[in-house]
Amino acid sequence: MATDKKRDASRVIADNRKAFYDYHVLESFEAGVALLGTEVKAIREGRVNLRDSYARLDKGEVWLLNVHISPYSHTGSAFHEEKRQRKLLLHRHEIQKLTGRVVEKGLTLVPLQLYWKNGRVKAQIALVKGKQTHDKRETIRRREVDRETRAAVKERQR
Repeated sequence: MATDKKRDASRVIADNRKAFYDYHVLESFEAGVALLGTEVKAIREGRVNLRDSYARLDKGEVWLLNVHISPYSHTGSAFHEEKRQRKLLLHRHEIQKLTGRVVEKGLTLVPLQLYWKNGRVKAQIALVKGKQTHDKRETIRRREVDRETRAAVKERQR
């Protein structure tokens, strides 16, 4: 039982890899997520997808939109909508900081990952700025150079 808690402590549930390709990450925050019971059970089964998801500020609250959580496999009469809005739980000063940055500079809020922390689902959201096409090409080029460098170093060590 104790080993399950330790393993559950900070396990990543889902990543949004596309966010790092499409955006420059400026600052990230940790937020709790208000979920239904069937959603938590479905997340434990790994039935969550963050692709094309984003967060929106609305009347002093932060909402997570377009996150797909598939239905729980052993559900009876209880079920949830797959792409419903989910409230993010942040401190008031964090919400005010986000509001100022998003409104003034035209930045976007994007979830980077969902993970377990002390038995609760947390979301890492980030303030991001969109990349231009040439920035995306530069990212790909840099990744390929790093890969080739690592391969050359590994070959040289043999």
